[in-house]
Amino acid sequence: MSHRTVPDPMPVRARVRGRVLVVTLDRPDSLNAIDPESHAQLLRAWRRLRADDRLRAAVLTGAGDKAFSSGIDLKRLAEFYSETQPGERHARWAREPGLGGLTRNFDPGKPVIAAVNGYCLGLGLELALACDARLASPNATFGLPEVRWGIIPGQGGTQRLPRTIPRGVALEMILTGEPISAARAYEVGLVSRIVPLSRLRAEAFAVAERLARYPARAVRHAREAVRRGLDLPLTEGLLLEQDLADPLRGSGQNRTAVTRFRRRRSSAGD
Repeated sequence: MSHRTVPDPMPVRARVRGRVLVVTLDRPDSLNAIDPESHAQLLRAWRRLRADDRLRAAVLTGAGDKAFSSGIDLKRLAEFYSETQPGERHARWAREPGLGGLTRNFDPGKPVIAAVNGYCLGLGLELALACDARLASPNATFGLPEVRWGIIPGQGGTQRLPRTIPRGVALEMILTGEPISAARAYEVGLVSRIVPLSRLRAEAFAVAERLARYPARAVRHAREAVRRGLDLPLTEGLLLEQDLADPLRGSGQNRTAVTRFRRRRSSAGD
C-alpha cells in the first residue's frame, strides 16, 4: 500500500503585530523543513510585507525550540524542480523567486530579522542569510550539508555565505558540510547576537519594532545602500551612497526628526 504525504494545512503563520509582520515556519514535527506549501506561503507573506505600507519590518522564526528550519523537505524535493530543458530552467531561475521567497529575485524592500532557534541547515541557512540580520539562541546550529547529498547549496548559500563571513570559513562549511555552533557563528559574524532561547523572539521583535519606528524612507535607503553597494567597487559605492542620501537631506521626515531631537536635548538640559 502506498502512503501519500498529506501537507500541513498552514505550514507558515504570518501575523501582524503593530507595524511588524511576524512570520513563523510552523512544521515542528518536521523540524520546520520547507515543503512546496511552505514556499508558497512564505512568498505570499513577503509580498504582503512589500505591498503593505503600514508594515515596516518583519521577523522570521521557526516554531518550537528545536529548529529554525532543517532545510528543504527531502521527501518532496522532486516537486520543487520540474522536468524542463537546461535552457528553460536557467530562464526560469533568472525570473522566478527562489525557494523560501527571499533567496533569489525578490526583495521585500524592508528589513527582515531572523530569530534562529535550533537547527538552521541547508535551505534554512540560505533563507536566514537572505535576511538583513540574524539573532540566535545558544542551541542554534548552522550548516550547509548539501555536498553530502551529492549536490551543492543552490539557493544562495555559495554566494551569500562568503559575503557574510570570512571566505575560508565559508568554504570549509560549504565543502565539508560540517555545521558550526551558535558561538562560532557569532565569532565569525554570521549572527549579530546570541540571546537566551526564552527571550530570542522577543529580542528579534524588539529590533524590528525599533526599525519600524524610524522614518521609513531613511531605513529603506540605508538598507538599499548596503545591499547594492556590496557588489560595487568602493568609488561607485560611495556615489550610490550620496545618490540615496541626498534626497533625504532637508526632507520633511528629516526636519521632523531633527526638531524632535532638539526638543529632547533641550528638555534634558533643563
